Amino acid sequence: MYKIHLMTVVLLLALLAGCGHADKPGTDAMPPGPLLTGDAAILQSWPGDFPVARLDRLPAGQRRRGVGFIGERDVFNGVWAAFKPGETVPDIDFMNNLVLFARNTQSYNRISIGKVMVKEGVAEVLAMETKSAMPIEDKVAMSLVVVARTGITGLRTGATVTPIK
Repeated sequence: MYKIHLMTVVLLLALLAGCGHADKPGTDAMPPGPLLTGDAAILQSWPGDFPVARLDRLPAGQRRRGVGFIGERDVFNGVWAAFKPGETVPDIDFMNNLVLFARNTQSYNRISIGKVMVKEGVAEVLAMETKSAMPIEDKVAMSLVVVARTGITGLRTGATVTPIK
């Protein structure tokens, strides 16, 4: 009987010691919930044109990329005002959702996001675009989609994975 109680105390102490270090600097906290693997459902979608002069409204660090994400209402409001001037800004819950975008970087081509694939929490956008030789002058074609944040921790663009907080 004494050995069973001693073993219980030892296991309990080991469990407490293992759980007590999550907030120490240098340790990574576990992501909230399991990482997603599979297709993320597209909740809303908008194709259209975006003025080249307003590319500075895209999130910093993503302005030159063909694919990116918007995770904040203020940034989205600025992007929307340039993307769909005069239209009401969609009400998006940024605590639970993200906006992903795909846009032209080489030539002006109509573009549409058809699928968002996620592998171990890293999302990848599958976009279709027409092929033309029209140069980018004053506008680029862009597509925006809304997906749930749950289980998504990063966005892959080529070989680069950008963390999503």
